[in-house]
Amino acid sequence: MASSDSTAPLALVSSKKENPTPIASKIAELNESRSELLSRIESLKQDLQSWRSKLDTQVKVYRDELSELKKTLNDEVEQLRSEFQDLRGTLHQQQEDVTASLRNLGLQDVSGDSKHSQSQETKIEEIDKEEEQVLPKEDNGKVTEE
Repeated sequence: MASSDSTAPLALVSSKKENPTPIASKIAELNESRSELLSRIESLKQDLQSWRSKLDTQVKVYRDELSELKKTLNDEVEQLRSEFQDLRGTLHQQQEDVTASLRNLGLQDVSGDSKHSQSQETKIEEIDKEEEQVLPKEDNGKVTEE
């Protein structure tokens, strides 16, 4: 048995020596395939790098645009605030002018405040009394004087 075991490895070696071309061609094919795969990997790496670069550029452009839009929006909001503040001041001034005009005419400003409304009711009652003294009374559609 020892002799058969020692001849087996020799048989494999001798069979490999008999067909060296198919092994060499397979190695050559594998090397070629490996080279193609490496070149494809390198190409994919370059494509990925290019894609990342383009993406980074787009992100920067979009950020710049958003920054500009935000600045513009903030400026417009600030302008609107200023305009509303001016409008509020103008309306307040007009309200004061109307109140002053009404006071000059002997009336009070109707502002919803209970003190103002009570004093206005008092003024209206006084005006009604004055009008009753000046105007004739009406009775069943007929005008009679007191």
